[in-house]
Amino acid sequence: MAFASKPLLADFPAFFRVSEEVVAVIGGGEEALNKARLVALTSARLRIVAEEVEPPLVQFIADQGAEHIAQPCAPEHLDGARLVFVATGDEAQDRAIAAIVKSRKIPVNVVDRPALCDFLTPAIVNRAPIAIAIGSEGASPVLTQMLRAQIDAALSPRLGDLARFAQSWRPKAERSLPKGLARRNFWRSFLTGRVARAIEGGDRDGAERAAYELIEQDHRTAGYVWLVGAGPGAEDLLTLRAHRVLMEADVIVHDALVPECVIAMGRRDAERIAAGKRKGCHSRSQNEINRLLVSLAQAGRRVVRLKSGDPLVFGRAGEEMAALRAAGIGFEVVPGITSAFAAAADMELPLTLRGIASSLVFTTGHDMAGDVLPGWAKLAVCGATIAVYMGASVAASVAARLISAGLHEDTAVAVIENASRPGKRLFHGTLKDLPALEGKALAGPVMVIIGDAVAGAAIDKAEALAANPVSIAVAA
Repeated sequence: MAFASKPLLADFPAFFRVSEEVVAVIGGGEEALNKARLVALTSARLRIVAEEVEPPLVQFIADQGAEHIAQPCAPEHLDGARLVFVATGDEAQDRAIAAIVKSRKIPVNVVDRPALCDFLTPAIVNRAPIAIAIGSEGASPVLTQMLRAQIDAALSPRLGDLARFAQSWRPKAERSLPKGLARRNFWRSFLTGRVARAIEGGDRDGAERAAYELIEQDHRTAGYVWLVGAGPGAEDLLTLRAHRVLMEADVIVHDALVPECVIAMGRRDAERIAAGKRKGCHSRSQNEINRLLVSLAQAGRRVVRLKSGDPLVFGRAGEEMAALRAAGIGFEVVPGITSAFAAAADMELPLTLRGIASSLVFTTGHDMAGDVLPGWAKLAVCGATIAVYMGASVAASVAARLISAGLHEDTAVAVIENASRPGKRLFHGTLKDLPALEGKALAGPVMVIIGDAVAGAAIDKAEALAANPVSIAVAA
């Protein structure tokens, strides 16, 4: 199945180690001062190269005890430099100096000239040794500064103290706790519980006592399973709770319809297991998945079972919950946005409409495969909106049988492929147009919505199902 590719970064985020290394700033004005201030946040050795220096930078050099070479920049002034910032303010001079720096294989940043840069300076939230760098590839420095301010306000001023205290405890934790789940659970408690609260309150002795008590505890925990709805595919439609548990999971067991961009929102070191579950491509049976969830949890793993849409809507969560209950495994259901809602939103389609449709039916195309017409067909005739999941392959059969049951052939229909995703396709028509769906070469998940409420959709955003609609022949 083809999904829209996720955005690719042009810049690779990384941190340079500059402790006791020379970082040179070429220039004597305001921009040079700004870069010098940035370097001063580190333990690098700052070198300013400028023949003429404005008074604020003169004062800064004196305050910081920085090295100042009061000459025009020459190649020998770059000796031993780990990084170089060029901020002369003159384009020709900037370009010439950048060429010298590059010839010496030293990474260079030229202020306000991104085409000449080997690296860009991000907006930084400083809680040393914790640093959060925010970049935009030069697209919007003002936006990165706004984000920096929001993140800075959200983080404790003592976050760096907590990180340094945790660092002091790493040797003890590595000696006392086995690598893996027990050690990970210790650090979760350390960084969020009594230890962290003591550091936040400035109580170092209390933090030491709490840490000693914590390391003596048994950190082996029973496994746990979250049955998580991944939503219809767009990663920004994932719920906050789903995102949180993805970050807590040791293992992510995901269906084939869940896009990689959503799976990637879990921890990078989490094990990923593809469970398949796509039409015509079932890599594991449901019983195998049930056994897998139980065995992972019994081994003490924290598991996210990641399902497209909502796990309780055609997600077979009932069978998985029964298996977990039988094995005595704790679990929680984290709901997701089901595909019918995303499809309706794409089409600006009211699933219920006062005076037109007051009920809603979720069903699958498979319900129409047998000889007996399902009970919801009567609801369709009475005005309910019908949302048919996985209905592309049986669209013609659904249309013929609903018309046979008494639903008018001109009842409005909407078809949405890849709801909520960048590659979505929208179609509109009537019930008699549904057979034309077979000629649309649809590759993604398809939602078919039928009912009089569909007439209120934004059909100007969609293409017609059939150019020359014809009536469907219905057997007597």
